[in-house]
Amino acid sequence: MGDRGPAGDNPFEGLPFLGDLARMLQSQGPLSWDAARQFAQQVATGGASEANPDPTERIQLEELSRVADLRVANVTGLPTSTTGAVVTVVPVTRTEWARRTLDAYRPFLERLSSSLSAAGAASGDDDELPGDPTSQLLGGIFSMIGPMMLGMQSGAMVGHLARRSLGQYDLPLPRPRSDELTIVLANVDELGEEWSLPPDDLRLWVCLSELATHAVLGRPHVRQRMERLVLDYVSAFRPDPGALEASLGNIDPSDLQGLQQALGDPSALLGAIQSPEQRAMLPRLEALVAVVAGYVDHVMDAVGTTLIGSYGMLTEALHRRRVEAGAADRFVEQLFGLQLGREQYERGAAFVEGVVERAGGDALGRLWQSERELPTPAEVDAPGLWLARIDLPE
Repeated sequence: MGDRGPAGDNPFEGLPFLGDLARMLQSQGPLSWDAARQFAQQVATGGASEANPDPTERIQLEELSRVADLRVANVTGLPTSTTGAVVTVVPVTRTEWARRTLDAYRPFLERLSSSLSAAGAASGDDDELPGDPTSQLLGGIFSMIGPMMLGMQSGAMVGHLARRSLGQYDLPLPRPRSDELTIVLANVDELGEEWSLPPDDLRLWVCLSELATHAVLGRPHVRQRMERLVLDYVSAFRPDPGALEASLGNIDPSDLQGLQQALGDPSALLGAIQSPEQRAMLPRLEALVAVVAGYVDHVMDAVGTTLIGSYGMLTEALHRRRVEAGAADRFVEQLFGLQLGREQYERGAAFVEGVVERAGGDALGRLWQSERELPTPAEVDAPGLWLARIDLPE
């Protein structure tokens, strides 16, 4: 395998591809953003060139976004702008979407990588068999697997999302403050063709959904709560040497292909590093995600049924699409602690329904007044408890 040097700080020395990535990672810190950007572009485009959006499409989206902005503001009573500027919706290529998304997710990915690096180094210090070559290899993997895999997978997963996402809030993570929202028209148009959906109605539906989510996540206390919960969650990943060794235990270190396959399985990586602390955190994060999703769907129903002729057909298709996400989408959700399956959406819808039935639609506005009004996990499942706590009559 080659000489790893006295410090044994590159367990992949002599392994093509993995060795190069390990050296790149070591030279750039806990996560290689050059590698992430390269992987993101390659996966997003499949290596093919992309045409820039037609200027007429930008004009059409501007017109649609003005209509959507006015309707969302009227129904929610919330400002859609986070900066005081006029909100605009712009078409972008998959490559541009991936670039912006990597930048937006950078604080979360860097926190995750730093957490894994620190915990991996600590596990290496506790190695019981420092003289054993296999133990040395695994010890090096423990300290490097998180940062190296994230360097590759951050780009790969964002590139994958770029091929599927319609707008920037398919994953309800706050982004840096800006009132320029992005839509990947290539994905919107492909979806419309695949499901035989009216193209203009579909574009307006996506604009409404993006603006409604932007208005909610743009509330300072909602943004701060969501960011804090996700950062705390990714900070609590803890490598489990026993679990990782079990997954690699039957791999011959000289079997380069087998080792690369083992390290390239993101689900195995998550299974090895998820911690009890994270499981304890999930209820609060899941509660917030469910309420945001339920409220946005409520706004969409209130606006879309009167604005979009094919709203029912579009909503059925798009709701079905979002709960039928593939393994790569689920990996991203798990990485950030954002569970977005059918159960979560139904939970949010049930909470909103329960509030409206007991206190009317205006009561939902209390959700976004301050952090105090955000419901607890128990209150999401029992809307009456939330109403009682915030002193609204039933």
